[in-house]
Amino acid sequence: MIVLAPVYQPGARLPEMVADLRAAAPDLHVVVVDDGSSDPAAARAVDAARDLGCTVLRHPTNRGKGVALRTGFRHVAEAHPGQDVVCADFDGQHRVADVLRVAERTRTTGRMVLGVRRLDGEVPLRSRVGNAVTRVLFRAVTGCAVRDTQTGLRAHPADQLDWLLSVSGDHFEYEMAVLLEAARVGLPIEQTTIATHYVKGNSSSHFSSLVDSARVYAPLLRFAVSRLSGSLRTRAATSSAAVRPVVPPEG
Repeated sequence: MIVLAPVYQPGARLPEMVADLRAAAPDLHVVVVDDGSSDPAAARAVDAARDLGCTVLRHPTNRGKGVALRTGFRHVAEAHPGQDVVCADFDGQHRVADVLRVAERTRTTGRMVLGVRRLDGEVPLRSRVGNAVTRVLFRAVTGCAVRDTQTGLRAHPADQLDWLLSVSGDHFEYEMAVLLEAARVGLPIEQTTIATHYVKGNSSSHFSSLVDSARVYAPLLRFAVSRLSGSLRTRAATSSAAVRPVVPPEG
């Protein structure tokens, strides 16, 4: 099992999480994708993670979480063929126990597994409201009940890596696009509840409420329009067939 950590301007929690994971599961290998961090403290954190045995991949400039995830998936497919992948945020939101539980669920089921947050208690208002709205919209357009569409803790079996590389989206919308594509092709999605932990009101998040929210909702809108267009074409074809005149046989 490979743990994939896409990071941008990480802090001391990155090497701390790596150390905790290695202590709990020595067989796990961590791949860190540094998405163009420029802060000296971030560079020290990434170097410390590498010193702990991580593979570190670096983008020279910030390209977005979706690009970082695909960089990691591509590396795992080439360097560790046959290995499942767990994507996790290393900013203090995800506990080691939850990462390992999601990993084990994928190992057991062979399916995509989401670590879904309860989003109760001391959760920032923007996270609580944003997730509730997105959850309702996602179910409306797909018919699938995903309790936490924005979770960063996800596990994928090895046979999904090529498929994940084919999904478009460069920023935070990539994770939504993955769920929408899974719904479109009928790919099963497992869900398991994880602890909800926000550090300092989620101040370490690089999610922009305005720009990134628009990016997340854009694929939802495209999916809904595509479904509606397909439904209208089907109805039009059915109506046309129903009113087609019957020509009596000759003779």
